[in-house]
Amino acid sequence: MTKIQAGLNWQQLAEKALGGYRLTMEEGLAVLEADNDDVLPILQAAFTVRKHFYGKKVKLNMIINAKSGLCPEDCGYCSQSIVSTAPVKKYTLLDKDTLLAGAREAMARKAGTYCIVAAGKGPTDKELGQVVEAVKEIRATMPLKICACLGILKEGQAEQLAEAGVHRYNHNLNTSKANYPSITTTHTYDQRVETVEKVKTHGMSPCSGVIIGMGETNEEIVEMAYALRELDADSIPVNFLNAIPGTPLENAGRTPAMKALKVLALFRFICPSKEIRVAGGREVNLRTLQPLSLYAANSIFVGDYLTTEGQEVTADHHIIEDLGFEIELSAL
Repeated sequence: MTKIQAGLNWQQLAEKALGGYRLTMEEGLAVLEADNDDVLPILQAAFTVRKHFYGKKVKLNMIINAKSGLCPEDCGYCSQSIVSTAPVKKYTLLDKDTLLAGAREAMARKAGTYCIVAAGKGPTDKELGQVVEAVKEIRATMPLKICACLGILKEGQAEQLAEAGVHRYNHNLNTSKANYPSITTTHTYDQRVETVEKVKTHGMSPCSGVIIGMGETNEEIVEMAYALRELDADSIPVNFLNAIPGTPLENAGRTPAMKALKVLALFRFICPSKEIRVAGGREVNLRTLQPLSLYAANSIFVGDYLTTEGQEVTADHHIIEDLGFEIELSAL
């Protein structure tokens, strides 16, 4: 136990976070490196912050993989990348009717946000037009928030998405700036930051998160949380690597469940008012401790991810019900 861990009161840390205080690197490391016996007190402190901003409500999001397996990028974690040999489906951008059917499924799952995700460096003008057409019809017929995740946007594309009614744009930082070249070489960390800043200027809510378990240090995890605080991302998906056979990171080990809970608490302390989402890999890494994650996080994905399976939707509904929490339906 470090000196700062020995003297740290987790509840006091929560109160400081509520007052706008940014944890120091030492305090952030104390959370991540705390003894597992401290996980419940840490989560209780994180819940103090989560409850202040979100009560006991849980936001549900659903992903549709709108374009699969045709990506020229070399992201080491992704089964759809050009360097992956994973046997994933390959198809061009889904047509409007299929995207609309996905939106109806999101409604059936009680999701308030529908996430249209397309693999690739960025959308062509034709692809963007297809998404815009689908979004306009969804917005006209369903009370869903729309999040788009289409890669790096060219000049004018953010404006088109905003005008069509896209509420949120996702572009994850994924890892720390220092670790980025070991994960991806076909684009830069700075390009990711620039895209998030661009969508903010056009009135879309910025969504940006991380993937834990890609060789980063604990110091870098704290730095990721700092970076997202500086970006002022409204929604922060915290993914835990699901190492897929055929990808460069296929042999990476899983993040222990107790460590994953500490990570979520850390992000709640550093980004107290933001939507913290337990995202991809939660089933594999948190396993039976998934319910505890919602004491720090206030959002989850329901159903499958891009090329990996999620757990059965009613299981997520039951977790929320059994905790005494409540699904937050879209206010649209």
